[in-house]
Amino acid sequence: MTSAQNPLLDFSDLPRFADIKPEHVTPAVSALLDENRAVVMRLEAPMDSVTWDNFVEPLENATEKLGRAWGVVGHLNSVVDTPELRAAYNENLPKVTEFWTSLGQNLALFDKYKALKSGSEYASLSPARKKIIENALRDFRLGGAELPDDKKPRFAEIQEKQAALSTKFSENVLDATNDYGLFVENEADLAGVPEDVKHAARSAAEKDGKPGYKFTLHFPSYFPILQYADKRELREQIYRANATKASELGAKPEWDNTQNIVDILKLRDEEAKLLGFPNFAEVSLVPKMAETPQQVISFLADLAKRARPFAENDLAELRAFAKKELGLDTLEAWDVTYASEKLRQQRYAFSEQEVKQYFPEHKVVEGLFRVIQTLFAVDVKPDTAPTWHKDVKFFRIEKNGQLVGQFYLDLYARHGKRGGAWMDDARGRRKHGASLQTPVAYLTCNFTEPAVIDGKAKPALFTHDEVITLFHEFGHGLHHMLTQVDELGVSGIAGVEWDAVELPSQFMENFCWEWDVLQHMTAHVDTGASLPRELFDKMIAAKNFQSGLQTLRQVEFALFDMHLHFDHDPYAGKSVQDVLNEVRHQVAVMIPPAFNRFQNSFGHIFAGGYAAGYYSYKWAEVLSADAYSAFEEAAAASGNVLSAEIGQKFQREVLAMGGSRPALESFKAFRGREPSIDALLRHNGMTA
Repeated sequence: MTSAQNPLLDFSDLPRFADIKPEHVTPAVSALLDENRAVVMRLEAPMDSVTWDNFVEPLENATEKLGRAWGVVGHLNSVVDTPELRAAYNENLPKVTEFWTSLGQNLALFDKYKALKSGSEYASLSPARKKIIENALRDFRLGGAELPDDKKPRFAEIQEKQAALSTKFSENVLDATNDYGLFVENEADLAGVPEDVKHAARSAAEKDGKPGYKFTLHFPSYFPILQYADKRELREQIYRANATKASELGAKPEWDNTQNIVDILKLRDEEAKLLGFPNFAEVSLVPKMAETPQQVISFLADLAKRARPFAENDLAELRAFAKKELGLDTLEAWDVTYASEKLRQQRYAFSEQEVKQYFPEHKVVEGLFRVIQTLFAVDVKPDTAPTWHKDVKFFRIEKNGQLVGQFYLDLYARHGKRGGAWMDDARGRRKHGASLQTPVAYLTCNFTEPAVIDGKAKPALFTHDEVITLFHEFGHGLHHMLTQVDELGVSGIAGVEWDAVELPSQFMENFCWEWDVLQHMTAHVDTGASLPRELFDKMIAAKNFQSGLQTLRQVEFALFDMHLHFDHDPYAGKSVQDVLNEVRHQVAVMIPPAFNRFQNSFGHIFAGGYAAGYYSYKWAEVLSADAYSAFEEAAAASGNVLSAEIGQKFQREVLAMGGSRPALESFKAFRGREPSIDALLRHNGMTA
């Protein structure tokens, strides 16, 4: 089969999204698996000497093509889910999983990597190549290569079942999200809801041929109801729908993730035991910065202890305000977001809706690019490429006129697109002889699409939180695209410890709170006026509004994740809900209602690679806040936080290095010392 016949087999340039169809998936995967198995068989044979060129290079050449093609299929499955594509994905997932599992268990290849490490060539290899070999040896051990032959088939079966269950978990959440519709016929019932939100809801109802307004469980649709709707029953209705999706309390039994969660946890526990670890948390931490589950739990417990007084104060203020000003004697879960927005408006004299008018998409994107261009001495320019949807844009990054990387920008929520925001790699940086393969990234968000009012298109407007999300995902993108490492296994985000991978993304969020940045990325949707300094000052005053509550919420999720994978026995009587309840009673100051089934859509840990790793967000925030303090120090001296000198040092020591050295070494090279938690506490307003 040729690349002309099957676009998934064309690796000459960017993916041919306009040509790819579900029927291409199975033939392409079959052809690539056959090719990879042939290469593996050849490399298993005895060799006079094992070298990088005769062993690692050909293995990488083959597996990279499989990874890229399957990455395209997985990406499409996330952003344009259709029954045909889902069927093709699910048909091939077990085959791909089986191949990677068998590769990770291949003793002949494991022995070749060991021979490479002990051979005469090893000393002369670059640090990046040495790191790849060390990572490979570690991954073979974690992949079951040292298991007895009679245990390997079960280990492989576990991997396949986990992959299938994780996919099913995601599909259930997506289907429950896509299926739900709250129809409101009477506009009076939408008192308090912003006009642009109502307009989007009216358009959604019209698409369904229904009167009135349609609200869904996509974030830009349901969250404004919780935040602004005066009608309490409406808030409760959509809160309950969102909190019970993909559970036994949801719309359809076949979308209930409860048993999927139990089965996933049992398989992870069995995997750990097979590998000789007492629990899955120990397995998860092997390639991470954190050394033990106890260390992570202690870190989270300390953070919870520091945040708790602030959280208790946040909640007491909110309850008093809700009772006095809103007549809510009891503050329910569906009142919290609404009451918080009212309190914020009263205390700081502005609303998120008011701020949103100053963040049209084009100005935000221009402002983001300005920050990147100033800090890292690069140019970001529009580019062209086939895409999977008409709303997707494509750009290139150049340095001194040379192409550095490219990225797709898919910003809007839509039917058939997985919720949330993420960055994924379409292609990694790699040297092929004299030629350089430049990295390509997918940057995906779920913001409200532009509205058409009276036949006239209005720009998409972003909340400040959405601006922060965009900067966050772009930080991941920069980590991937600004790498200077030429070895695929450790270029960009590849090989970076999972609990350090959030460093560049959370670092970038800080610029969204700088006047030097915001004054250049705002223009009122009607007047074109920049964000007024007075409104910016109010935003800064409100920056740490309820930061105690928000910190405890993240700690709650992270502790729940760690305890599930560390000291919870999935075969014993205690349920997953019991574990979550225990964690909440330990750290939360406000307990959600008994019907809340948050865990049933917690894709990060059941379908997104964060199992026993959700703590990474807070762990890496210590690094990111401390790294950003270098820019604050530069601003104190020069008056401008966009320091090109510090930016290029950050690029050189952190972004450019990728996974070629431990993240802690990169951090220390940038800051000249060990990280400190002080900047994180200060940024969150949690200092005495």
